[in-house]
Amino acid sequence: MKSKPRVVLVDDHALFLAGVRAELGEAVEVVGEAGSVADAVPVIKEQDPDVVLLDVHLPDGSGDAVINAVSADRPGVRFLALSVSDAPEDVIAVIRAGARGYVTKTISGEELAAAVGRVASGDAVFSPRLAGFVLDAFRAGERVGGDSELDELTPREREVLQLIAHGRSNKEIAGELKISERTVKTHVSNIFGKLELSDRTQVALYAHKRGLAEVEP
Repeated sequence: MKSKPRVVLVDDHALFLAGVRAELGEAVEVVGEAGSVADAVPVIKEQDPDVVLLDVHLPDGSGDAVINAVSADRPGVRFLALSVSDAPEDVIAVIRAGARGYVTKTISGEELAAAVGRVASGDAVFSPRLAGFVLDAFRAGERVGGDSELDELTPREREVLQLIAHGRSNKEIAGELKISERTVKTHVSNIFGKLELSDRTQVALYAHKRGLAEVEP
């Protein structure tokens, strides 16, 4: 039997959090809640959930701040933005940071549970109107830099990419970045998937072609 996605809820409205928990019901296992960036980061790092359901506006910062603070140490955690806002700058900010999807709070409980499940499985999920907008915005150049595949990588994954290009083993990368070898393996796997490459030689060639290996990370 497939296990339920482990989820952390991040929103500063207690009543809304209670409603989300009730709507998700038995479809997920809620392992933590937080109402601010400061509270969310340690909860997510401690619980290491499958999915974080994340509001984009918090009292002490934005949703992308949570993602940026967590992604390097917990690369396996996936983020799904859930917000009342459908403003372009909010959507682009969290997607740039690494969120796997963005849905608005008009979504039904059943649809939200399905979206969480899909994100936990590795899919990207957007509210129907936002999906077209995100594609159009990125096509128009909203991404950072000019390489759409490279823009998929988190800052930590870029560091790992550079170290692979310099011939470092997973153990050496773990030592240099002061992270576990298991975490390095997760980063490497994510790099392979996002860049659609199958081995370290291809990754090194990719990095060299784009000038990413010219300077030591």
